[in-house]
Amino acid sequence: MLDFLINSNHVFQALIATLFTWGITLLGAGLVFFFKKIKKNIMDAMLGFAAGVMIAASFWSLLSPAIEMAENLNMIAWLIAFLGFMTGGVLLFIGDKVFNYFDKKYSKKNKQGKNSFKRCLMLIFSITLHNIPEGLAVGVAFGSLGYGLEGANLSAACLLALGIGLQNFPEGTAVSVPLRREGFSRKKAFFWGQLSGIVEPISGVIGALLVSKVQMLLPFLLSFAAGAMIYVVVQELIPESQTNKRKDLMALFTLIGFSIMMILDVALG
Repeated sequence: MLDFLINSNHVFQALIATLFTWGITLLGAGLVFFFKKIKKNIMDAMLGFAAGVMIAASFWSLLSPAIEMAENLNMIAWLIAFLGFMTGGVLLFIGDKVFNYFDKKYSKKNKQGKNSFKRCLMLIFSITLHNIPEGLAVGVAFGSLGYGLEGANLSAACLLALGIGLQNFPEGTAVSVPLRREGFSRKKAFFWGQLSGIVEPISGVIGALLVSKVQMLLPFLLSFAAGAMIYVVVQELIPESQTNKRKDLMALFTLIGFSIMMILDVALG
């Protein structure tokens, strides 16, 4: 079975990898069947750890290969990396601004506390928005294997999928548990929680197909995914984990996540 996956088409590999990351979202959402409320210390530690993993993955699995590939393609490496990185981050920045605009607009119209369901829908939208570039990152990583360029390898692509999967676990829980608190049945809360991750297999396949058809897009797309993920880490994961009273301990979990991902990526890369 393992040999079959290794020798499979890279688009198919991207699909399997992003189905895995979606599956982790599903597992996170499944906690709603066992708990109504997850302990904050556990949630914050998971978010801090995931932040460290994603920071390391953004460099060793995305930015570094992007620069090397751009050089091999005779591009201006630093310019391509900069443009892709900033485009990915700015895109999510704009998405957050649009989300906040509609959130404030709705809140002003409804001051009687009846907008809890609307807030939950916005939470689903926000996490789903973040999952699109994550799926794209995995797809690009696997799609790049078809060119055999320096910096692109199967272990790095798999580790990237693992890192994103680690982040998706608390995200699935972060959607399903609030829905349960709002009165949804466990089944409905689970359904909406896991649905936020379904965009990853879709965007993963699209990312793999794009780099398979247009080689020149590869360095930009890798940098784009790195910028988008760094934005998610800085805007969402680290600030949320730092709301914990034990900020120092949560920061330590971020360092642990970064170190583990760095060691695995460098050792296996």
